[in-house]
Amino acid sequence: MSIERQSTYSFAQPTRREFLRRASGGFGALALAGLWPELQGASTDPLASRPPHFPAKADRVIFLYSTGGVSHVDTFDHKPQLIRDHGKSITASRWLNKAGKFDRFLIKPRWGFQPYGRSGLWVSDLFPHLGSVIDDVCMLNAMHCDSDGHDKGTLAAHTGSAQAIRPGMGAWVSYGLGTENRNLPSFMVIAPAAPYAGAQNWGSDFLPACHQGTHAIPGAEPLPNLKPSTPAADLQAMELALVDTLNRNHLERRAADQALDARIRSFETAFGMQREAPEAFDLSRESEATLKLYGLKRGANTGFGWQCLVARRLAERGVRFLELIDVGSSANWDSHGNMGDHEKLARAIDQPIAGLITDLKQRGMLERTLVVWTTEFGRTPFNQKADHPGREHHNLCFTSWMAGGGVKGGHVHGQSDEYGILPGTGAVHTHDLHATMLHLLGMDHERLTFRYAGRDFRLTDVAGEVVRPILA
Repeated sequence: MSIERQSTYSFAQPTRREFLRRASGGFGALALAGLWPELQGASTDPLASRPPHFPAKADRVIFLYSTGGVSHVDTFDHKPQLIRDHGKSITASRWLNKAGKFDRFLIKPRWGFQPYGRSGLWVSDLFPHLGSVIDDVCMLNAMHCDSDGHDKGTLAAHTGSAQAIRPGMGAWVSYGLGTENRNLPSFMVIAPAAPYAGAQNWGSDFLPACHQGTHAIPGAEPLPNLKPSTPAADLQAMELALVDTLNRNHLERRAADQALDARIRSFETAFGMQREAPEAFDLSRESEATLKLYGLKRGANTGFGWQCLVARRLAERGVRFLELIDVGSSANWDSHGNMGDHEKLARAIDQPIAGLITDLKQRGMLERTLVVWTTEFGRTPFNQKADHPGREHHNLCFTSWMAGGGVKGGHVHGQSDEYGILPGTGAVHTHDLHATMLHLLGMDHERLTFRYAGRDFRLTDVAGEVVRPILA
C-alpha cells in the first residue's frame, strides 16, 4: 500500500510533529506504515520485526553470488549430447548481444560429470563437495534473464531491473520484515570487492535508507572504524543520547528528510554494533571441526570459507539477509579466453558452500534458512572455433540453485535443450526466482510495494511467478 493511502488509517489526532516524536522514525516510518493493512496499530519503527503476509518457510536468506557468468554446461547442467556432438557446426540465433544467423561450433565441457547422493543429481567434477550435499539442493536448470551485459545482468539479478537503479532484494526483504536484532544491520554484504555495477546492487534507492546493505570486507578489520565496546561505552552512550536528542529536534523541523532519519538510525545501529559485531566476526571460539568443515585454518580472516562461516554466525544473531560475493569485478568467472579459470574459482567456493549447508543442517538452521546461489548469466555451449579455449556470455539459459528454507532437496526443476542453449521445460526468469524467494519468506511479491514518483514499485516489477513445483 502506498504512502498516499495512509490517510485512510484511524490514527489518533496528533500534530505532525507529535506523530514524528512518537514514531521516532521520521519519513522512513511513515512510508512503512502503509505497507500492509494488517500492520495498522503496529510499531511504526521501519526496522522493527514484522509478521509476513502468510506463514513463512524461511526466516532469513543467505545469497551466494558468483560474479562474471558461470558456465552452466561445465558445472550443473549435464549435457551428454553436447559431449557427443563436440565440434559439430550449428547455426546460432544470437551472438555477442546481436540477433541473426551465426555459424558456430559446439564445445563440450572440460570436466566430467557424475551423479551424487540418493537423488542421483549430476554435478561437474568442479564441485565434488557440493555433490556430497546435493540431496539438500534444488537445481534450476532453465534460468534465463534479460541482459547478457555484466552490469545490467548483475543489477537484474540483485534488483530485478536491468535498465534502472532500483532497491536491492536485501533492502526489499529488510523493508518487508524488519530486523530480528537492532544491534546488527538487517542486510549485510560480505565481499572482498564489489561486483559489476558496484554498491548499487545492495542500495536502498527510494526505500528508506536504513534498509540498504552494510558492506563487510574480509580481512583483519571487516567493518572499518568499528571498535569493540570499552569501559568508556557508558560515556559514549550519554554523548550519543545527546546527539540523538539534538538530531530528533532538528528532524521535527525537517519532517520529510529521509537522509537525516537514516543518519539518526545509523548512529543507533553503529553503537549497537560495537557490542555485537566484533563478537560475531570473531572465529576464535569455533571448534577445529567447524573450521575444517569450511576449509579454514585457524586465524584466517579472508577467503570464501571465512565469508560463509561469518554468514552462519550473523544468521544466528538475527541478520535477515546476507549476501556473499566470492570475487569482485576483476579476476572472476568471465572466462572468454580460458575456461580453465573456472577450476581455481570453483575450488575456492566448493568446500565452503558445502560446509555452510552442512553446518546449517547440523545446527537445525537449514530448515528456516534459504540458501541461494546464482550468477548473472551462463556461457555459450558453442564458439567460433571447435578448439576455442573460452565461452561467451549467454543469458538465454543458465543455472541457479536453492537449498533449505522450504524448497525440495535433491530436485531438478526445468530442463534446457540437448545442448544447453535454450530452456526446454520449466523456464525460470529472474523475476520468478525473486518472487519465489519472497514467497518462502512469507511475502506476496505483488503486495510488497512502495509508492515512488507516482507509481507502486516492487522487486519483481510487473512480472514474476512463484515456482511452486520446487516448494517442499
